[in-house]
Amino acid sequence: MSADMRAITAQSDRIGRHFARRNEVSGNDFHALLHIMVAETAGTPLTLAALRQRMDVSPPAITYLVDRMIEAGHIRREPDPADRRKQLLRYEESGMELARSFFTPLGEQLRSAMAELPDRDLQAAHRVFAAMISAMSKFEAQLEATAQRHSSPDAEPATATKVRRRVPQKNTT
Repeated sequence: MSADMRAITAQSDRIGRHFARRNEVSGNDFHALLHIMVAETAGTPLTLAALRQRMDVSPPAITYLVDRMIEAGHIRREPDPADRRKQLLRYEESGMELARSFFTPLGEQLRSAMAELPDRDLQAAHRVFAAMISAMSKFEAQLEATAQRHSSPDAEPATATKVRRRVPQKNTT
C-alpha cells in the first residue's frame, strides 16, 4: 500500500509539473493553487496564514506568491464571513476553468480505468485513502508539535554530538 501511495504521489507530482510548465506558473504557485483547491473543495477555504503554514514559507514570500496569483487571475481574496479581519483565498472562475481544461482529460482517464471495478471495491479504496490521509495528518501534527517544542524559547538547546572521524594511519614499514 505504501509503495502504491508513493507511486501515486510521484505521478501526481509529475502531472502537476506539466500543468505548471504549460500554464507558466512556478512549482510553488502550483502547490499553492492545489492547497487552495483542496481546501475550497472541502468547504474550508484557506486564509493567507493557513496557506503560509501549509507551504512553510515566510509571510513576505506568501504575500508575494498570492499577489502574483491574484494578478494572474487564478485566485481572489474574499472577506471571511466569520471574521472580518481575515481574508479567504478563493479560485477565480478563470483559474478554475484553466484547471478544468487541463485536468478533465485526466478525470476521464481515471473514470475509464475504474469503470469495470465494482462499487464495493471503489468504496473500499475510498476507506483506504481516508485512513491513509488521516494517518498522514496525525503524523504531520506530531511533526509540527515536535518542531514547536524545539523552537519555543523554553526549549533546551540541543546538545551537539561530536562525531569522531577515523583517520587512516600511514604505514611506516
